[in-house]
Amino acid sequence: MRCASTSGVTHVILTKEARPARFGFIVSKAVGNAVVRNTVRRRLKAICHEASPSVREGADIVIRALPASATTSFADLRRDVLRCLERQAPA
Repeated sequence: MRCASTSGVTHVILTKEARPARFGFIVSKAVGNAVVRNTVRRRLKAICHEASPSVREGADIVIRALPASATTSFADLRRDVLRCLERQAPA
């Protein structure tokens, strides 16, 4: 399943495995220099850590950051990611 927003694209694969959800992040050089990419990755990790209790068990989630994520505020990035997670992998 796929969900797109202005700041990124979220891909979700639901498995029947009895394990916590796994998250992966793709932040390419198109997003910015190393400092900007790491900032975006840390923001995404924090958002996913907060959302992980409400994500279905066994889900594999990959978030690909788009260049707009470098200038998006944390609140807007959080809203976009949580919206996609709620639609694709609710608990």
